Amino acid sequence: MTTFEITHRHTGSILYSGGGETLRDVVVSAVKGGADLRGADLGGADLRGADLRSAVLGGAVLGGADLGGADLRSADLGGADLGGADLRSADLGGADLGGADLGGADLGGADLGGAKLIGDRPILQIGPIGSRSDYLIAFVTDQGVLVRAGCFFGSLDEFSSAVDKTHGDSVHGIEYATAIAMIDAHAALWTPAAIEQREAA
Repeated sequence: MTTFEITHRHTGSILYSGGGETLRDVVVSAVKGGADLRGADLGGADLRGADLRSAVLGGAVLGGADLGGADLRSADLGGADLGGADLRSADLGGADLGGADLGGADLGGADLGGAKLIGDRPILQIGPIGSRSDYLIAFVTDQGVLVRAGCFFGSLDEFSSAVDKTHGDSVHGIEYATAIAMIDAHAALWTPAAIEQREAA
């Protein structure tokens, strides 16, 4: 058994220390114990299939990490660096991805509450916008376009209705309506059917 230390990305302070066969074992133990891993430096870590439900990883460095098949349901990943991470077949249902850097992340087959990401550009992040000055994240899935904004997670139509009800013609309502139009256009361009039509033309 080896002792592993999980340190903070900026300060180098130890957020969690524990023994295990691998770093993955220690991260899973930390999450199960409710450890606060905000800002943790886990870049390049092998966390395949790890049970990270409700993990507190806001602002953590997970760039290049292998999270394939990991259970990230309800995890706090707000502001996390996920650039280049492998998230294939990961379960992201209820996860907070607001402000997360997903540049180059492989999300093929990621689970969003039962929906699967499809197409070459399945994620569009807009923000910060709206009354919360937060990020709006749209996912192109096999069940249509899904949207996450703050605690809201649902279809684009449901989000549009919620915006109308909550914000109407206010400045936030207009800003969200513009974002919704952009999401519509993005989905129309980047769903597999649209790509096939362009390539056949």
